[in-house]
Amino acid sequence: LPSNDVGASALRASVSRSHRWMARSLAEHERDRAGQAMYGVLHGGTDRALRAESAAFLAGARFDGTAIGGSLGADRAEMLGLLADLRPALPAGRPVHLLGIADELSVPAAVPFGIDSFDSCWPTRVARHGTLLTAAGRFNVRGTAHARDFGPIDRDVPELADATAGASRAYMHHLLKQREPLFATLASMHNLAFMNWRMQRLREAILNDEL
Repeated sequence: LPSNDVGASALRASVSRSHRWMARSLAEHERDRAGQAMYGVLHGGTDRALRAESAAFLAGARFDGTAIGGSLGADRAEMLGLLADLRPALPAGRPVHLLGIADELSVPAAVPFGIDSFDSCWPTRVARHGTLLTAAGRFNVRGTAHARDFGPIDRDVPELADATAGASRAYMHHLLKQREPLFATLASMHNLAFMNWRMQRLREAILNDEL
């Protein structure tokens, strides 16, 4: 995967190589689809012209969906600008997946640009280091302010408590400070439950024509 600062010739060579590999993979896949879907990956880094070429290549192939991969820029603002430019070029009628992005701020920001699904280890990775996600914003439960906070992890979404059997902030603080392995499990379960809740709210907003 080329880095964000790769040279133009190396980036073009990488995109061409990816297209050749995808064409061979799709040909093999079509010999026996076996009820499975195959997504083509849209590459090109932050080069708009290369991205457009990659989108045209995918549109001409019988992929079931489109995944946007490669370098998406140096920060969220650059990524969203890229997604805005890409949206008109995406193959019509196919689901769109954003590779490697799934933090709680980027997901709702990307959905209006036609992104249907996401994947990332981010929610569970930050969970293992003490960061918990809530409707009011993320926080690190390691802080002493949570040592005697016996309230729920997310005060605004009480149903998320089911994911951790009602564990309080104080209990989570205790587990983390004592380096209990159970902390990583409960924190990961909470963050995944939060992201599922966030996605459910986004789906509802789309169905209600609010997004």
